Amino acid sequence: MEKTWKPTTAGILAIIAGAVELILGTLGATGTAFFGGIFGIGWLSAIFAPLIVFGILAIVGGICALARKVWGLALVGSIFALIGPWFLFGLLAIIFVSLGKGEFT
Repeated sequence: MEKTWKPTTAGILAIIAGAVELILGTLGATGTAFFGGIFGIGWLSAIFAPLIVFGILAIVGGICALARKVWGLALVGSIFALIGPWFLFGLLAIIFVSLGKGEFT
């Protein structure tokens, strides 16, 4: 089967969304830990920890979509790219990964 643009586009979108999640999660966790320690609310940094994990999963899924390997992981990465205000990237990534399922090995 010939390669189309769908998995490539899905991978790029998932990687972008994952990178934003990872950066914001890291900044949020460190900033909240620092300022929370000063004001006695350091536990708030735990709220941002899942965002870091979700960002990593979205990036890994995006890489799988670009390589057209492990369709399930590419789909999971696209799903985790949904989380946040950039959910449109994740939604489009899910659609494109699903449409390009036949291209995965």
